[in-house]
Amino acid sequence: MFVDMYPSANGRPSMPPQILAAAVTLQALHGLSDFETVQELRCDLRWKAACGLGLHDLAFDPSLLAYFRRRLARSACPNRIFEAVREVVKATGVLKGKHRRALDSTVLDDAVATQDTVTQIIAAVRAVIREVPGAGTIAAAQCSAHDYTDPGKPKISWNDEQARAELVDALVTDALRLLGHLPEQQLGEKAANAVGILALVAGQDVEPAEDSDGRDGRWRITQGTAPNRMVSTVDPEARHVHKTRSHQQDGFKAHLAIEPETGLYTAVALRPGSGPEHHEAAVGLELLAGEDAPVDAFGDTAYSTGDARQALDRAGHRLFLKPAPLRPAVPGGFTLDDFAIDTTTAVVTCPAGHTVGLSDPGGQHHQRKATFGNLCTGCHLRELCTKARAGRILTIRPHHDLQAAARHQAATDPGWQADYRRWRPPVERAVAWLVHHGNRRLRYRGTLKNDTWLHTRAAALNLRRLINLGLTHTSGTWHLAPAGA
Repeated sequence: MFVDMYPSANGRPSMPPQILAAAVTLQALHGLSDFETVQELRCDLRWKAACGLGLHDLAFDPSLLAYFRRRLARSACPNRIFEAVREVVKATGVLKGKHRRALDSTVLDDAVATQDTVTQIIAAVRAVIREVPGAGTIAAAQCSAHDYTDPGKPKISWNDEQARAELVDALVTDALRLLGHLPEQQLGEKAANAVGILALVAGQDVEPAEDSDGRDGRWRITQGTAPNRMVSTVDPEARHVHKTRSHQQDGFKAHLAIEPETGLYTAVALRPGSGPEHHEAAVGLELLAGEDAPVDAFGDTAYSTGDARQALDRAGHRLFLKPAPLRPAVPGGFTLDDFAIDTTTAVVTCPAGHTVGLSDPGGQHHQRKATFGNLCTGCHLRELCTKARAGRILTIRPHHDLQAAARHQAATDPGWQADYRRWRPPVERAVAWLVHHGNRRLRYRGTLKNDTWLHTRAAALNLRRLINLGLTHTSGTWHLAPAGA
């Protein structure tokens, strides 16, 4: 199982990787540090038995766990522990005939502190000086806003808005000068990353000064938060995450697919917290891609995009995805579903009976528009339809028919409603299991290491669930013992 991770026969024998794998699985289950994990191995007979150690066997140095996790994360199959447990699940037949999958995501807090713009720029400049050959000499000649041998913030009057603005302007200027004077040279991975991070932080939070044309080198803090903003130079992959409009965290998103009857995790993934490629609908397709047969997919409105519906429908899955609610242009007025929209003949009829044609697809999202214009003038239903002087304009997305059918089914089909209410909520329990015992805060930096941890924790939770269901191993096979056996 771990042969590819230890290809060389040279050197002294290593600690058997099976023991280390069992240790990191128990560590992920209980949310322990490396030191605490080794202490349990030394003192708890249950841990010794689970990891295959004898009564008098000694444990190992805690640093070996970090070494093993690093090898595991960089291997060809970093999620092999999860895959091995999935084979056990398959062997027991516990999921046989269970064709439902519930999808959800949750935010996991990153392992680093969120940095402000000043801290990020200073840290990024220091990293370039440290990692790039010759950068120290260039910084000494070109950078004057701060003593970059000092990791702290400059001593200014932080209550003075003008002083803060001048500092930001000077730091950004230093960063751009340093980048502009670096010689063309082949850089290693660390040096290239340091240069890339400096280029990013020097531009993500600033904009040209109020009276600047953008070419005179004067800068100020931008208004608002930049999309996909990097929150720390210590973990460049951590992002601001908006699970709701009003609640923000910094970190990553854990995406889950579970079988709701047993509570077993069938697929998991950890992704950065922002970006369309990391949206729930996009990752949800990946979570269901490994299914052997079509399933009933349950999810909230985040998974109910037109593209996701089309892809899942083509794959043969039955969709129990809650449609996003429509918002009327006028409170209490007509929504999109109150209009008769025929995308085949490209005509739209409003509640008052006026009919107009649909435009050709256009724009970034290839939407079509129906413009009623003067037909709204004097209409007796105008107050329930629009407040726009130019009349009502409908925007029709490419997957309108799919979404309209989904909204109709969710509103009128009692069977669909009953199934959704029964099988969607169990995924919330799976989320609670995942973050229990302080596991909402991640222990590692970067997507790769944390994704490996997430798969290991899901594997550990699956094993615990299987044991509770009666997991036994006899005659070389895994199966579930009947209750009371």
